[in-house]
Amino acid sequence: MNTGIFQSSGEACVTIGNFDGVHLGHQALIKAGMAIAHRQNLDFIILTFAPHPRSVLGEKPHIPLTTRSCRRQMLEKCGARHIIEMSFSRALSALSPEEFVERHLLPMNLGHLVIGYDFSLGHNREGSIDKLRHLAAIHNFEVSRIPPFELAGAPVSSTRLRQCIMAGDVDQAARLLGRYYAVCGTVVHGHARGREIGFPTANLRPDGTLLPANGVYATWAIVDGKKYSAMTNIGNNPTFDGKNLTIETFLLSENPQLYGRKMCIEFVQRLRAEKKFVSPAELVAQIKRDVEQGRNLLREAKEWPQH
Repeated sequence: MNTGIFQSSGEACVTIGNFDGVHLGHQALIKAGMAIAHRQNLDFIILTFAPHPRSVLGEKPHIPLTTRSCRRQMLEKCGARHIIEMSFSRALSALSPEEFVERHLLPMNLGHLVIGYDFSLGHNREGSIDKLRHLAAIHNFEVSRIPPFELAGAPVSSTRLRQCIMAGDVDQAARLLGRYYAVCGTVVHGHARGREIGFPTANLRPDGTLLPANGVYATWAIVDGKKYSAMTNIGNNPTFDGKNLTIETFLLSENPQLYGRKMCIEFVQRLRAEKKFVSPAELVAQIKRDVEQGRNLLREAKEWPQH
């Protein structure tokens, strides 16, 4: 990913955003920007930020929906060739819209700025569409604001997507993304309780992205490009009085050696909340029912693009 200023050989069409999740709304914005760039024979540039502005300015830590590397891969899948990741800081956030445009956009040979329906630029979000159009007239570039991409009567946004994931509504999250929501990480050793009760699990140490609500999910496990049908539990193992949050995945058909390997879990549907059972035997009986329900769901699961 280019982390410096890309200077177009001609004029450039630039779109700006955090693109956290690269959901259907982001994809529609990128598609619109690429279409404008093609019509006007401009280079198309995506300008994004790391870390997320909320991580710098917010009172609470911001947990992203995608890692930086996954965000880049998904932006590239959208067709973007020039992606600039700008380091976000309090100093950058303090720039006025005029300063940001003059210091960071005009050096790209800006010819057209494409923004989302809710976008604003600069300190205290002072760079409204009217302010940007005023600056465009001064500096001789165009501005286009793209209307929201709506699903079920409401705009698709990172906030809406985040709410779905935190509620465990991963099937709705998939509709907002155009793919299954995924959590990736490294398989590590756990307490081997799953193996003891006949359901050996791969324990995931996640990469730091947002986790769905605690519970049991029908999932796909992706390892080295191979997809396995699976069940995943996110929670604290209350039946065994567990204290730490774990992500445990049971593969339904195979049991390959996974320790130390990278694995991505795609969440298809939440089956139930996590609960404490009276005994391990009662837990095993419930897991068997979960596995049967999960198998049936995955047989009928929609073929979204892989993470």
